[in-house]
Amino acid sequence: MSRALGIGLFLFLSLSLSYGQDTFPNTKFLEENQAPAQGSLEDLSWLSGYWKGEAMGGIIEETWTPAIGGSMMCSFKLTVNNEVVFYEFVTLTEENETLQLRLKHFHPNLDGWEDKEDKITWKLVEVTPNKVYFSGFTFEKVDDNHLNIYVVFEEGGKTSEMKFSYQRVAL
Repeated sequence: MSRALGIGLFLFLSLSLSYGQDTFPNTKFLEENQAPAQGSLEDLSWLSGYWKGEAMGGIIEETWTPAIGGSMMCSFKLTVNNEVVFYEFVTLTEENETLQLRLKHFHPNLDGWEDKEDKITWKLVEVTPNKVYFSGFTFEKVDDNHLNIYVVFEEGGKTSEMKFSYQRVAL
C-alpha cells in the first residue's frame, strides 16, 4: 500500500464530518455543537490484550494495555507480504467524564505521517453494552475473543465504512 493510499484512507479522520445514521450502519457522528457522551475507561476494559485479523490486503495487529493513569494505549501494525506498511500509536483517555480517542500514524522507519503537533481525535458519541461509538469510529465487542472496529473514511471522493475484524490471541 502506498503512502498516499494510506494517508487517503485515514486523512478523513481529521475532518469534521456529519452523516445520517442510515448512511453508515455501524458508526455514529456527533452533531455540530453536540457535547460528547459520558464514558469511562471501564466501558472499554475488555479491550485490553493482543488482537489479530486480516484487512487492507494483509495482517492487522493491535495490542491494548490495561487502564493506568487515566489512559489505555495501543500499538497497531499492518503487514502486507511480510513487510510492514505502517504503524499507529493510539491513546484512549478519560477526560472530564468522557473519553477521547487519539491516533498518530508512522511509516515503517517511524517517520510520522501527521505533523509533529497534529493528531487525529475522535470524541465519544454513545456507550452501549457491546458497542462504544466515537464520531466516525466504533468498537464492537462481539464476544470475549472477537472484536470489530468500524471506521468511516474518504478515498477518491467516496466516503465509506470499513470493518476490521479481530480475534484475541494469547501472547
